[in-house]
Amino acid sequence: MVDTYHSDQEKFFYVTEGTFGVVPTNPAMLGHSCSLVEPDINPNNIRVAGTGSVDIAALKRGLRQPILRVKYPLPSDAPINLLQYVKQELNVSLTLQVLYYKDIFVSATDIISLLYKGVRFNKAVLTCDIDGILECEAEFPAQDIEVGTAKITGATYTEYAGAVSGSESYVKIGGMTCERVTSWKLQIDNSCKPVPVIRSTNGHLAKYIPWGKRFLSGELNFEFESKQEADDVLADTEQSSLEFGLGGVNKVSVEHTKWDDFSLSGKAEDLIYAKVPFTARGPLSIS
Repeated sequence: MVDTYHSDQEKFFYVTEGTFGVVPTNPAMLGHSCSLVEPDINPNNIRVAGTGSVDIAALKRGLRQPILRVKYPLPSDAPINLLQYVKQELNVSLTLQVLYYKDIFVSATDIISLLYKGVRFNKAVLTCDIDGILECEAEFPAQDIEVGTAKITGATYTEYAGAVSGSESYVKIGGMTCERVTSWKLQIDNSCKPVPVIRSTNGHLAKYIPWGKRFLSGELNFEFESKQEADDVLADTEQSSLEFGLGGVNKVSVEHTKWDDFSLSGKAEDLIYAKVPFTARGPLSIS
C-alpha cells in the first residue's frame, strides 16, 4: 500500500510553449529545488439558490482557475532561466509540472502528476538579505490542469542546482553602487486575468490569460549613515534606476523610481536602520 508523500518526493519543472495551452512534443523539462510548492485548483462552483427550501437548489461548475505558487532559491547554475519569463515583452506561456513520486526519480513509481497548461508568470517577489540567499516567490495562473500518473511521454528532465547568497548581490541607485543596503525586495505584478467566453467546448476554461498593467515596487533597508533618502523624499526626487545583482553577471533593474516612504526603526541596543519602500514606472530589465 502506498503511504503519503513527503516534500523530498516532490519536484517542480517547466518548459516554454510554442502554442498557448499546448504541451510541447518531447519537451526538455527544466526544474530546481523549491522551498514551497502550493498547487491550487479552484472550480469556482456556482451556488444556485431557490424558493421553497433553505438549502441551495444546485451547484454548477464555474470558471476553473488553476494556480501554482512556488518559492525557490535562485539557482546559481542559471539564476534567471525561469525568472526571465515574468517579462511581458517576451510574451511567453509555460507548461508547468509538479510530480510526486516514490523511490528514486529516474525510476520513480506511484507517480502523481499535476500538469499546468497555458501558464502565465503573473507575479514574482524577489528578496535578498545579507545573511540569507536570493529567493523568488512566484504565482502562475493557468488555463487548465491535467492530473495524471506518469511523467510526460518523451520528455527529458534536468534540474539546476546551487543558490545565490546575499553577499553575491549588489545594489545600484541611479547607476552608482550603494554599500549601505542590508536587504532588498522587488515585486513584479503583471495583473494577469483569465478571460472566459461563451462557447460549446471547454466553456468552463479561460480562453485567454492576457497580460495586464504591470506594477513594480519594492523596499530597501539601509544602515542609517546618511540623510540622503529623507532628502530625496522631501525633494520629490525620481531615481533614474534601481539595479539588483542576481549572482554572476545576472541582474534585474527597474527605471524611473521614487521612494514611497522613509521611516527609521531600531530596538534598544540595536543599530538604527532606514526602511524605504519604492515604486517604479519601468521599464523592467532582466539579463
